[in-house]
Amino acid sequence: MDTFNTVMNFFMNQRTTIGYSFMAALTIGGERIFSMVSFQCPCNYSQNLVYGLSFLLGPAIVLMVLGLFLSGRLWRLFTGCCMNPRKMCPRGDYLGCTSALLKVLCNAAVAPIMWLCVALLNGTFYECAVSGVEDSLVLDLFCKNKTKLCREELARVPCKKSRLSPDDNMELLLMLRAQSQILGWCIILTAATLGLIGTCYRNCRSQVSYLQLTFWRKYMDKEKQQFETFANEYAGKLAERNLKSFFENRDPDAFPFPNHKAWEEISSLYTFSQSEQCYSTLQRYVERADRDYSPEKRPVLEEHDGVEAM
Repeated sequence: MDTFNTVMNFFMNQRTTIGYSFMAALTIGGERIFSMVSFQCPCNYSQNLVYGLSFLLGPAIVLMVLGLFLSGRLWRLFTGCCMNPRKMCPRGDYLGCTSALLKVLCNAAVAPIMWLCVALLNGTFYECAVSGVEDSLVLDLFCKNKTKLCREELARVPCKKSRLSPDDNMELLLMLRAQSQILGWCIILTAATLGLIGTCYRNCRSQVSYLQLTFWRKYMDKEKQQFETFANEYAGKLAERNLKSFFENRDPDAFPFPNHKAWEEISSLYTFSQSEQCYSTLQRYVERADRDYSPEKRPVLEEHDGVEAM
């Protein structure tokens, strides 16, 4: 049992690293499937650029949208902001709001950057896209000191069906692949450098020590887990109470339930402050001296709240 607990604690502590590794493996596998199964470069000037960029940037955009869609922090920040714009930046903390948005964008950009790096290192999509560019600068770059036939056949090089000699065809293909891989490594180095600088800056500007920051993160994880447990439990009790009232044809029993204002306060994003030793909006709310204990008489959502009933 001790060995099992040790293994589980290791995976829990390294879940971010494991998650990114799993994401990288899926990205590599997805790119290989796209390259071998569905990607067929048209090899003509009119379609190469659009077709190549579609496969290079299309999945990256989809991954970015999915990352934003699955971001709990984003929806916690934006939910209800159209009805009350001040919810986005409570207490006028515009710097904290901007920081939260940057964190959301950075987290959502991990998968798209992985895709771009893997796709560029492979080079297939880039070769097709760039070979279809008819700009004189691109043609001069690849066909310098070559015959006019090179300019005419560059778009057919990725398919290895050009009228150029095999040596010239391979030379152009290697040039395209080299450019793609260089660009891929540039993105990797840039992302790694920015990530390191951002982490160093965030830790340098931290108001708490490293160990307290570690404790804060562990607390937030535990609070989230416990919230899911309590929410499921109380939702079950409320459903049971309502169903009993309906089927037994009697008034429902009293049921303590947080009021709307309480839900609003604990749903906002939290920024740690040394002036208050709290680790979340929930803790800050329950430890307030002027806390509103009045329960919600009707713990339901009305039609005008913008929530569709089942």
